[in-house]
Amino acid sequence: MPALRPLRLLRLGMALAVGAALGTPLAPRAARADGTVRIGLVLPMTGPFASTGKQVSDGVNLWMAQHGDTVAGKKIDVILKDDGAVPDVTKRLAQDLLANDKVQILAGFGLTPLAFAVAPLATRAHVLELVMAAATSRITNASPYIVRSSFAIPQTVAPLAQWAPQHGIRKVVTLVTDYGPGLDAETWFKKVFEKNGGTVLSQLRVPLHNPDFSPFLQRAADAKPDAIFIFVPSGVGSVLARQFIERGLDKAGIKLIATGDVTDDDILNRMGDAMLGAITAHQYSAAHDSKENKAFVAAFETAHPGTRPNFFGVGGYDGMHLIYDALQKTHGDASGKALVDAMKGDHFESPRGPIMIDPRTRDIVQNIYIRKVEKVDGQLYNVEFETVPMVKDPAKQPN
Repeated sequence: MPALRPLRLLRLGMALAVGAALGTPLAPRAARADGTVRIGLVLPMTGPFASTGKQVSDGVNLWMAQHGDTVAGKKIDVILKDDGAVPDVTKRLAQDLLANDKVQILAGFGLTPLAFAVAPLATRAHVLELVMAAATSRITNASPYIVRSSFAIPQTVAPLAQWAPQHGIRKVVTLVTDYGPGLDAETWFKKVFEKNGGTVLSQLRVPLHNPDFSPFLQRAADAKPDAIFIFVPSGVGSVLARQFIERGLDKAGIKLIATGDVTDDDILNRMGDAMLGAITAHQYSAAHDSKENKAFVAAFETAHPGTRPNFFGVGGYDGMHLIYDALQKTHGDASGKALVDAMKGDHFESPRGPIMIDPRTRDIVQNIYIRKVEKVDGQLYNVEFETVPMVKDPAKQPN
């Protein structure tokens, strides 16, 4: 199995630091004479969002294990860097990858601020920035060299906000993490929910780092809603679920509806039976019933026993699929414009279902599924029961 290059400590030379300070333009990436395409994979491999980085990198590794490390006559060399989910570190690592490692593609980006931190560098260097995780809608607007293989928050929120009032949920409190994706989720839930006859009683925002959900959940319960709509980043849903139960919201008859980040496949079993019946909307479930997904899940679990792939794992896996497809189309030309142009309109059957890169927005188009947490063969899964086909990010559509 082709292995990702071990993590290396950041050591920037004085010339790089001075060049960055002066805003020296980065040269476009020329094709490498040695026939290698180098990909800088920047992810949070340590810290509170390490599960995101591990899932993405595992997805990248799995694709390469299945399809080899050569495409269009080019050797693929992936250099993994740990940014700890700190934007300043992300930017410095990207500069180092461009200047010292001479990468032609930057990829990964576990959170929105990390993707934004690199966008100016991608523009100046004319390199592809492939976002495999971060989900704020406007990320692809930040550079003409950004393409996304993950999802945009409004994609998942709008179908759920339409579904809820059609199924007896008329009064809702929204509770979101206070950063880009959370604000997207809050905005689009309220907009679509109220358009369909619902009422948002209150909008609550929780700090991104070291969140304590208890006081916010209590305020939500005091409003006596039919449901609480929740968005939190993947990895902290288990904390929220425990506090939801401790506050007795389930016994008070308050439903939990959420984006799929909350019932992340990677942690769902650890959240316990209290999550049974939770309704979420998302683009991927490990329980998705297709031959492609069954093969993907089996291969992932074989490579990483005791681990279940989640939507970030698919984002990394499909991101590598996009890169390989694009290099085939360009006959190995890894320049940024050539790769971006080759990715526009690309479509294939992913483990999550059919996907396509919108030629106009460079964002992903995909099915969104309404799911319920159920027990299957003794384990908790997000079981899909309704499909909204080929959803584009509504925030990028003409009014």
